[in-house]
Amino acid sequence: MEGQQQFQRKMQSRHLVMLSLGGVIGTGLFLSTGYTIQQAGPFGTILSYLVGALVVYLVMLCLGELSVHMPETGAFHSYAAKYIGPGTGYTVAWLYWLTWTVALGSEFTAAGLLMQRWFPSINVWIWSAVFALMIFLLNAVTVKFFAESEFWFASIKVVAIVIFILLGGAAIVGFIPLTDSSFAPFFTNLTSEGLFPNGAFAVIMTMLAVNFAYSGTELIGVAAGETEEPEKTIPIAIRTTLWRLILFFVGTIVVLSALLPASDSGVLKSPFVAVLERIGLPFAADIMNFVILTAILSAANSGLYAASRMLWSLSNKKTISPVFARVTKQGVPIYAVIFSMLGGTLALFSSIIAPDTVYIVLVSISGLAVVVVWMSISASQFFFRRQYIKEGHSVKDLVYRTPFYPLVPIASFVLCLASLVGIAFDPAQRIALYCGIPFILICYGSYYLTQYVKERGEGYAAENQSN
Repeated sequence: MEGQQQFQRKMQSRHLVMLSLGGVIGTGLFLSTGYTIQQAGPFGTILSYLVGALVVYLVMLCLGELSVHMPETGAFHSYAAKYIGPGTGYTVAWLYWLTWTVALGSEFTAAGLLMQRWFPSINVWIWSAVFALMIFLLNAVTVKFFAESEFWFASIKVVAIVIFILLGGAAIVGFIPLTDSSFAPFFTNLTSEGLFPNGAFAVIMTMLAVNFAYSGTELIGVAAGETEEPEKTIPIAIRTTLWRLILFFVGTIVVLSALLPASDSGVLKSPFVAVLERIGLPFAADIMNFVILTAILSAANSGLYAASRMLWSLSNKKTISPVFARVTKQGVPIYAVIFSMLGGTLALFSSIIAPDTVYIVLVSISGLAVVVVWMSISASQFFFRRQYIKEGHSVKDLVYRTPFYPLVPIASFVLCLASLVGIAFDPAQRIALYCGIPFILICYGSYYLTQYVKERGEGYAAENQSN
């Protein structure tokens, strides 16, 4: 086992696009959309997802310039350390690691619960353990094996969403009759209770949840160091990922909003199942159970990859133990994968043992963490471009350029910040601030404390040598 030089550039454009989609399209889309529709109303939800898509697009434009110019594994953590400050880079990496590690625990638990539908006599923890082992092996073999498995995992749910949008669209305009023999609803449900039934501010309050639903697009940057021809692959992946996300998320929300009354949405276990049953699709619940299971495993696969690469990057920068920088002959940071999986297992246990205390705190921090990471990407690009010009380089020399600089990084930073301000007014989401801000301060404090101890130790060693 050695270090960075053994990372292999095995990911192609199709792998990168599906890795990003795999990280994004998960239980947030399949299970949580009903609650968002109830909170912001159908029209308000569509608007919030469109604004969320704009935020993601602006952040990805910033990430594109950075990751094409400096393609490396761990990407935005390294950019934050270089262009904002080493303490910020360290904090961003741990926030992002925690985001995906917590997600692993919840995804393995959810996958086990879904299997209860078909195998009610087998304990949930057994299925959770089986899926955890499967995801670990997919990540531990080779990067190419991981990328190929993620491509097919993500493909299943992408196809399922396209079919759902086509069937729903046909039912909306009357091509497919509804099971209750009612007339084609068209888009009457979107405005039946007014544009903003709970007020326009409800849209801002749901923005953190919407941004969190879009989280995963930034995986393009994490994988930059293991991608073939990053100068060509990354811009293509950013463009195709974003328009697909907008199509899938907004298209899905339009179908759900048009076919389900807003008053019913929040109490439904899966709004997808309700829509398919209303259309009259046989075995709707079983089909969606399989698709959601695939979505969960895909997100877990992407999550373990992202978490392990963040640990590798921290170790490579010599801010944590060098053991996490060791890479196998197949190009896998195996100790980082093992430690991230252990973290996911702890999150899984906390979700079972203390679901109302420890786990809700971890989930709240991870929701906040994604938005903070996006803010760091925007700020890093702003400072990178300024330094690049100051050093005498021409912007024309950049292979991929963020357009409308400095407007794009400033706008993306401000919009992310606005979503954090919005949750301060929502009692249900406010815990993210109470837990997230102290966690960020602890990360900063631990970085500067370890650096101080390290410098004292080096100074002491140098003084002894001179004597």
